[in-house]
Amino acid sequence: MVGMAVLGVQARAWRFGVYAALCLPLLSCGGDSGGAGVSSTGSGGSTPAGANVVDIVVDAGPTSTSPDVNTLFTTVTVCVPGTTTCQTIDHIQVDTASYGLRILAPVLTLSLPVQATASGSSLLECTQFVDGYSWGPIALADVRISGESASAVAVQVIGDPKFTTVPTNCSSIGPAEDTVAAFGANGILGVGVFAQDCGSGCATTVDNGSYYECTSALCQATTVLLASQVQNPVTLFGTDNNGVVIQLPSVAAQGAATVQGFLIFGIDTQTNNKSGNQTVLTVNPGDGDFTTVFNGQPALTQSFLDTGSNGLYFNDTGLAQCTQSNLTMFYCPSSPQTLSAVLQGQNAMSATVNFTVDNAETLGASDPSFVAFPTLAGTYPTANTFDWGLPFYYGRTVYTAIENTMTAVGTGPYVAF
Repeated sequence: MVGMAVLGVQARAWRFGVYAALCLPLLSCGGDSGGAGVSSTGSGGSTPAGANVVDIVVDAGPTSTSPDVNTLFTTVTVCVPGTTTCQTIDHIQVDTASYGLRILAPVLTLSLPVQATASGSSLLECTQFVDGYSWGPIALADVRISGESASAVAVQVIGDPKFTTVPTNCSSIGPAEDTVAAFGANGILGVGVFAQDCGSGCATTVDNGSYYECTSALCQATTVLLASQVQNPVTLFGTDNNGVVIQLPSVAAQGAATVQGFLIFGIDTQTNNKSGNQTVLTVNPGDGDFTTVFNGQPALTQSFLDTGSNGLYFNDTGLAQCTQSNLTMFYCPSSPQTLSAVLQGQNAMSATVNFTVDNAETLGASDPSFVAFPTLAGTYPTANTFDWGLPFYYGRTVYTAIENTMTAVGTGPYVAF
């Protein structure tokens, strides 16, 4: 999925990350996830175990012809509601800055029931990125991840060939991203701080840019009740439903071919997800953002943590940008640059984070199988944002608490590390 945050009624509706699965040819295209590359495993601490734990991995992704860079995957099982007719799907991208499960129709072998609107039309959704869009119906599925399960979850089926009538204000944004190759994953699991993907804006505003009711010949914008919107499935688990913990190991500066870690459901609900001495940063309850103070710039008040972005994205005129045509949005300093920023929550708590930016044109030069890079960074299209993408998560245990839920250290929404 080569895309940026989408234009919509609510900023929270479509934050799938910047350049989320962009293949960087000089980094990894043409390689694969095998070979003699370094493999990082674990988190530097104890290995979590339990029904609320599922493995996550950074690897080359589902298409060997177009390997992904810094893309975090897991495995999800979906079932026809109320039945044992199920399918287990790997390489579902894990995204802490979006909300809900979306599956690419080309990999889905089940026939899931599509939700209907009050008029009897089918409910569909448009995911608009700056450079493209994804389109598909909202269906119901029972969802299982490790030992956790939720029934009749509203999910999006992207690229369903039964629904090819796309509204102009959706398709005009750019090319369709409704294949595995274009999307960079078999689907996406949004486990961010909100329960629904759009929220009250789509429940009250007809022309919300996201939801449509469609017949075989016509699609028109519609409001959607919160309960019918695409749901963050974590909130529907019977237990362990107040957030997630992501645990990834450190990655060597030169990169790695694979990185293995853990996604733990719940916060302070089991012995394996207890809060400790992490810094807790409460985020804006409307958009999930906090503030970054960086390099003497005005406060970057629309900053966020995001496993769905494959780099750190921010603006720094002191860093040279790459000159190669397909990498101009990335930074290419002549030598690794160590930088520092302060992350501030709405609760006045703060944490200093040090990070390194290296030349995107030379990353992976030592081994073409490498796809995990802790020093990949690039520019962001707006001036008041710092997108702390997947490199931030390497070597950390990061907590994401969902809105209006309680943990031992406070009420969500917050992030902690």
